[in-house]
Amino acid sequence: MALSGGADRGSHSMDKSITLPPDEIFRNLENAKRFAIDIGGSLTKLAYYSTVQHKVAKVRSFDHSAKETDGDPLYEISVQEEITARLHFIKFENAYIETCLDFIKDHLVNTETKVIKATGGGAYKFKDLIEKKLKLKVDKEDEMTCLIKGCNFVLKNIPHEAFVYAKHADSEFRFQNTHPDIFPYLLINIGSGVSIVKVESEDKFERIGGSSIGGGTFWGLGALLTKTKRFDELLQLASKGQHTNVDMLVKDIYGGAYGSLGLTGDLIASSFGKSATTDKEFSKEDMAKSLLHMISNDIGQLACLYAKLHNLTRVYFGGFFIRGHPVTMHTITYSINFFTKGEVQALFLRHEGYLGAIGAFLKGAEEDNPNQYSWGENYAGSSGLMSVSPDLNPVQRARSGTFSFDMLEMDRLERQLVNLPLLQDPTSYIPDTVDLTEDALAREYWLFCFEEALDGVVKRAVASQKDQPEAVERAEKFRQKYRHKLQTLRHQPFAYGSLTVRSLLDTREHCLNEFNFPDPYSKIKQKENDMALKYYLKVVKSVEELSWEQRQFTLVKGLLAGNVFDWGAKAVSDVLESDPDFGFEQAKQQLQERPWLVDAYNQWIERMKGPPHKCALFFVDNSGIDIILGVFPFIRELLIRGTEVVLASNSGPALNDVTNSELQILTERIAAMDPVIQ
Repeated sequence: MALSGGADRGSHSMDKSITLPPDEIFRNLENAKRFAIDIGGSLTKLAYYSTVQHKVAKVRSFDHSAKETDGDPLYEISVQEEITARLHFIKFENAYIETCLDFIKDHLVNTETKVIKATGGGAYKFKDLIEKKLKLKVDKEDEMTCLIKGCNFVLKNIPHEAFVYAKHADSEFRFQNTHPDIFPYLLINIGSGVSIVKVESEDKFERIGGSSIGGGTFWGLGALLTKTKRFDELLQLASKGQHTNVDMLVKDIYGGAYGSLGLTGDLIASSFGKSATTDKEFSKEDMAKSLLHMISNDIGQLACLYAKLHNLTRVYFGGFFIRGHPVTMHTITYSINFFTKGEVQALFLRHEGYLGAIGAFLKGAEEDNPNQYSWGENYAGSSGLMSVSPDLNPVQRARSGTFSFDMLEMDRLERQLVNLPLLQDPTSYIPDTVDLTEDALAREYWLFCFEEALDGVVKRAVASQKDQPEAVERAEKFRQKYRHKLQTLRHQPFAYGSLTVRSLLDTREHCLNEFNFPDPYSKIKQKENDMALKYYLKVVKSVEELSWEQRQFTLVKGLLAGNVFDWGAKAVSDVLESDPDFGFEQAKQQLQERPWLVDAYNQWIERMKGPPHKCALFFVDNSGIDIILGVFPFIRELLIRGTEVVLASNSGPALNDVTNSELQILTERIAAMDPVIQ
């Protein structure tokens, strides 16, 4: 769709005609219901609920009560249609609002929707336009209530929603682990002024303070000082300025530090202090930087005082003053660190711009009770956190045709997610071994691996739906989408929170689902499981004949060898493609000699000589040889010792990993052959 509307912003008349495919932005409008809108000073955020129909691969056990025949597969695979709920949030400039409303009006099929929930300062201004265009009644919701509701929702549902900003670190964004209990916290909302809100539970919050010196002050005074009317341009000036040319420092007064009061020489003694005693002209950049420091320090000190007064350690910052701008996040972070001596961290939110729209939507959807479900970010349809680099002039950005339509999509999950109750401390548990956001070398390695494997995945996807002629076209669209995601992550590794191998796999599965490839490896997994089962009793028998010490070593080697059968590794998939009979014994022979890269075998053996473990939680991986000939003989040994064993597997597919429904069938089948498992 061509969006046009030449809104004159200050001195810049921008050409707003941008060609974008509408189904890429306002997706699933034909099934949309429950609308909400949050209109700020410059940005509009739209929210709606839709239902999505997609394919899922289901497995069902065959009846094995009859006499076994060798050629019978263990289970059958069927592909079924399933309908799931999805939340859509779209952010765009107010200049586009009329064109967007026209597009929605033309594509809105669902006529049950009678009301649109609205919040934000612009809701009143655009009320008539919305009612006229969409024929929906505008129902205004309280801005602060919406903000808090939205904040609670993202903190509960999106892992790595909150982050600490560290300007000079290897990774600017340090994402925080999701805390099982998000309350209490302090929200500092910096709009035109500042509101300081203490949030104690889902429905209990109060505004405990605030200030008239906020984003509007920076914008207003900045405009008077620099004659620059645009907020983003002011920030750009500030990012290039040197505040010490305008501010009076402690050393300017005392010739150095003021030791007895513990003040360093570089500390600001007086904002704009030099302008009163110097005749020279100051640059716009320096004045903008000084102003930014002055307002950020003021807000930072207020935030710290309120946090101390109410004994709160979690302090989140939001509002248009922040909006993901590195310059403002850095000055706020510096200020909080200084005033609390590092005891309190300034926390920012990845989806901070959407809080009002999410809250307004939740208010309108209360009868559907969205809070009783867990929701997961759909990486295929979300644009992720983009760096708002001050070096990139917003005017140029608009002209280059990339002015942002920002999107967030969330899918309702089958089950409500809870923290694993067996964990001693859920907050300190990190399931990923490497954080690719911070490790640049590992990041490049893994992104290269995923790019290299892409052809193989496309080939598998097509092969999994041979009977469908349009599968080739869908697989090609998947390739383009996933490659684009990988390119984005190369430049913006923080787009979806901490970048890990797991999140790269999740992104790939989301993109495969998007184009209706629910489980491209299902037939391979089925074949590998059927083959490995034939050898299970033979492997168990050969292990039982060994001495205790030899048996332990063989079982551990079996685990390592099983892990070789992972279609995610290109070298492995090449071998498995060319030699399907490549087997367990060959894999064991090809293992390197000890010491291994990570080797705790000696400690393990010492522990195994002691009393049995009470309980073992085992996270399984690949289908076939890995689970059947590697994992089961190993856990069998634990069971014989009297240890309770819990097997944990993925709820959904990822390459040839065994899924929970497949694992249940496998376990029943092995139990029928082996009294220890039974």
